[in-house]
Amino acid sequence: MTTSNKTSLKSQLDEKRANFEQNADEYKKNTYMAGIEAVEKSGVAAKAKQVGDKAPDFQLNNALGNPVTLSEFLEKGSVILTWYRGGWCPYCNMTLHELQSELPHFNSNGATLIALTPELPDESISTAEKHNLEFEVLSDVGNKIAREYGIVFQLTDEVAEIYNNSFDMKSTNGDDSNELPLAATYIINNEGIIVYAFLDSDYRNRAEPSELTAFLEQH
Repeated sequence: MTTSNKTSLKSQLDEKRANFEQNADEYKKNTYMAGIEAVEKSGVAAKAKQVGDKAPDFQLNNALGNPVTLSEFLEKGSVILTWYRGGWCPYCNMTLHELQSELPHFNSNGATLIALTPELPDESISTAEKHNLEFEVLSDVGNKIAREYGIVFQLTDEVAEIYNNSFDMKSTNGDDSNELPLAATYIINNEGIIVYAFLDSDYRNRAEPSELTAFLEQH
């Protein structure tokens, strides 16, 4: 088992959440909470691909424009497949950083990490460069693959307005759907079966990287 004294991702995310609650205006706090509740009521997490399901194969171009296929990586071992909403999301950036830190443990357990985002390729490569990420960051434009995994949801009009006014999400994603994926994480075995699934309607909650390693070690 791997052991570490470093701060957990959850504690970092909780600190970020507490800081937001302390400093954000009431409209934004209420709007974001209503948005999370709307995702929960939609039932998207329950409808998504679950443990025991066959993982849909896919091919997407990576940040360098080269095709990446899930099945090719599964020939080498397990795949950790995770989604992040975009480089504009501080919770996503914290998660990517911690996944990078945990990458050696994933690799030593024979697993490949792949991250998908609805952002256009130019946006995703800047995220990869910014964080010096050493794993594949793929642009799932239009949430095509996310839709196959059943994790796409529609933002409320109020949240979409804030996002588009803040960082022009429509330009970042190259469409005006105002759709995003859950911040889902799957572990897929080399037979293409989902053996671990983290699905949460609240984007502030993420799979703990060290727990992914622990799962890999036990399976």
